[in-house]
Amino acid sequence: MTQIPDENTLISYFHRDDDLAYKAFTQIVDNYSKRLYATIRRWVNNHELTNDIIQEVFIKVWNNRKQFQGNSALFSWIYRIAYNETIHFLKKENKHKSLNIDEPLVSISHHSEHYGKLSAEEISKLLFEALEILPEKQRMVFEYKYFEDLKYDEIAQLTGGSVGGLKANYFHAVGKIEEYLKGKLNH
Repeated sequence: MTQIPDENTLISYFHRDDDLAYKAFTQIVDNYSKRLYATIRRWVNNHELTNDIIQEVFIKVWNNRKQFQGNSALFSWIYRIAYNETIHFLKKENKHKSLNIDEPLVSISHHSEHYGKLSAEEISKLLFEALEILPEKQRMVFEYKYFEDLKYDEIAQLTGGSVGGLKANYFHAVGKIEEYLKGKLNH
């Protein structure tokens, strides 16, 4: 079983109590670990801690595999576990993540002393700072929407929030980030 043909077959193997379950689990880890790593790494900004969290995520996935009912996509279920593990870690360690992007979120005024002088890396650093001021929920919703380009109903599945609440969180996050960046860049 080097390649499982579809998600339904993968899930049916995953629920078993034999060698096929372990092989399905191995395939799941192969399919999703890179994507989870990229997301969790942005949240915790540390390679070793990201790997620790991913390990905990996949331990929970394995131990709770029979609880997956198929009401959502397998990745959504795993992503939800990763989200919860990361939130738990962030609360426990009181750490914050940082992001790395190539484009600024707001424009710089022509009258600013920074106009034409900041690199994308420097602007990203300012965005990191802006994200640090956001409440945890707003920060997570902003990341899902802005960086992962997820739809609100997908974010709702991952976080358990309502679409209306998520829209409000995103709106407030964007406003706070823009205000912070404009204050830093346009003086």
